[in-house]
Amino acid sequence: MTVIGNHEALPDEGEMRLSEASARDYFELLKPRVMSLVVFTAFAGLVLAPGHINPVLGFIAILCIAIGAGASGALNMWYDADIDAVMTRTARRPIPAGRILAKEALAFGLVLSCFSVVILGLAISWFTAFLLAFTIFFYVVIYTMWLKRSTPQNIVIGGAAGAFPPMIGWACVTGTVTIESIVLFLIIFLWTPAHFWALALFKMKDYEAVGVPMLPNVSGERTTKNQIVLYAVLTAVVAVVPAILGFASVGYGILAALLGAVFIYCSIAVRRMPDGDPKMVPAKKLFAFSIFYLFAVFSALMLDRLAYLLMTGTGGLF
Repeated sequence: MTVIGNHEALPDEGEMRLSEASARDYFELLKPRVMSLVVFTAFAGLVLAPGHINPVLGFIAILCIAIGAGASGALNMWYDADIDAVMTRTARRPIPAGRILAKEALAFGLVLSCFSVVILGLAISWFTAFLLAFTIFFYVVIYTMWLKRSTPQNIVIGGAAGAFPPMIGWACVTGTVTIESIVLFLIIFLWTPAHFWALALFKMKDYEAVGVPMLPNVSGERTTKNQIVLYAVLTAVVAVVPAILGFASVGYGILAALLGAVFIYCSIAVRRMPDGDPKMVPAKKLFAFSIFYLFAVFSALMLDRLAYLLMTGTGGLF
């Protein structure tokens, strides 16, 4: 096998073989848990956008966004196979576990990327297809190949990739990007550092073992904890903005403020946690709550929108 860096190049003569991977292995390549968050927030953008979309086209749009997210996950696993094999959290993924060959994951990810972008362009618009293509490019090239291994700000900048789906969903209905969709983007963008740095705190040894410059390893736990509080506050503030701008109700604003207060409280508990705490219980609690927080905020936004449509009698979403 000819190898370039940590990745397979073209196989040598006699090594043209395929793995015996199952459908479940390929599904795992798509990072289904991450994909579920992408689908959920993209659907929220579709629901919150003013106007209507044909239900079939809406389904195709969400499916394309889901496939694009899965393609990004497969390409991420292909490139990161070397460090995934070392980290306890990722060692059982299909490539490091030997269930799928790296070249198969690469081909799988590229085919799904092209398929999702082209179908979204043909079914909805080439503007939304461009947004999806840029999201895939940003996650795979900008974040995975460049930022992740080069800067402790990898999560801050790279978090933009996970924040695009509601903007894409919004654009599928409106054909454009507006201040409202940018606010949806910012909620996820600002949420990502606090969420992921909480994980990084109790997975410091893993990141140290593979040389990925996560903030706790580079700047220390104290700086990371301060940054977590800062981003939790920023997230809580921006999550209330939909009520201020008028595309969500005061009731939503109150609920978002309460959820934000809990988010901030959990982040402060992490800040008060002693450096070097072997159990990292507050960090684990913040990581778990942050997932609930994002789902709760976007669920509240969608329920608020449905309540508005019912009260005004302006019709359904589709």
